Amino acid sequence: MKNFLFICGKNKLRSPTAEAIFNEYANISARSAGINSDAEYIVTGEDIEWATHIFLMEKSQRTKLFNKYKNLIKDQKVIVLNIPDKYKYMDPELVQILKMNVIV
Repeated sequence: MKNFLFICGKNKLRSPTAEAIFNEYANISARSAGINSDAEYIVTGEDIEWATHIFLMEKSQRTKLFNKYKNLIKDQKVIVLNIPDKYKYMDPELVQILKMNVIV
C-alpha cells in the first residue's frame, strides 16, 4: 500500500481534488493538507510520518515543508507537481494534470 500525502496552500481545492482522485485506486491511501496557517486542515508531523509519497503543488511549499518538518522527512519521496493555484475543486483540467503527473 502506498500512502500519498497531497499538500497545497490552504487545502481547499488542489490537494482535496488529488485526495479524492487517488483514494479511488486500490493500492493507494490518500490524504490532503495545507501548509499555510490558515489552511482548512494543516499538515501535521503525523501526516508526514504516515506518508510514503509527499506531493506538493508548488516549489515554495516544499521549502516551507522542509523548514518545519525536515527531521521527520526520511525515506518519503517528495515531489513538486508545479500546479498553480488557479483551479476549482475537481476541475477537469486539474484532474487530468494530476493523473498525468502522479505516477501510481
